[in-house]
Amino acid sequence: MAVQVLRADERVAAPWLNGGGVTREVAGFPAGAGLTEFVWRVSLADVAQGGPFSRFEGVDRVITVVEGAGMALTVAGAEHRLAQPYRPFAFSGEAETECRLLGGPVVDFNVMTRRGRARAEVEIADYQRPVKVPHSAVVLLVCLSGTAELGAAHLRLARYDAVLLDRGEDLLRVDGVAAVVTIHQLP
Repeated sequence: MAVQVLRADERVAAPWLNGGGVTREVAGFPAGAGLTEFVWRVSLADVAQGGPFSRFEGVDRVITVVEGAGMALTVAGAEHRLAQPYRPFAFSGEAETECRLLGGPVVDFNVMTRRGRARAEVEIADYQRPVKVPHSAVVLLVCLSGTAELGAAHLRLARYDAVLLDRGEDLLRVDGVAAVVTIHQLP
């Protein structure tokens, strides 16, 4: 199993274009791609205030609140309350989206894939579970709270640490909560 460790303390914070928070890229493809060139991108964001989300034409998004009281997202005129942590919510990146914080700042986990080039499945794990990397996919494991360990590698992850896997299978042990993101590259 090929393993790439991505430690939280090595990420650089970048301010949002609208000034409402900062984001830290966990992983993306191709490496170093900007916001208009990525095929897929996974990040953690500190949301300091409500306001409009940046629009991403041709991009599918999955957002998950991991810290704070939550937010209400109005996507294409329909409100969706994300008041409980660790519940992924999928929406279109080109949809007009407004955010209202429900009780102060939040941290969210954001997965974006370029439609027609990649698609992602986001699962939340709070127990021991097998992890298998399907053909033509990568799996990103991100510890969202507590700790996690990748079995055969005896690799321990602290909060917000991540591991990118590009083949094989292993056992994920979670003492907290982890995101398991399977990203399928499309032909």
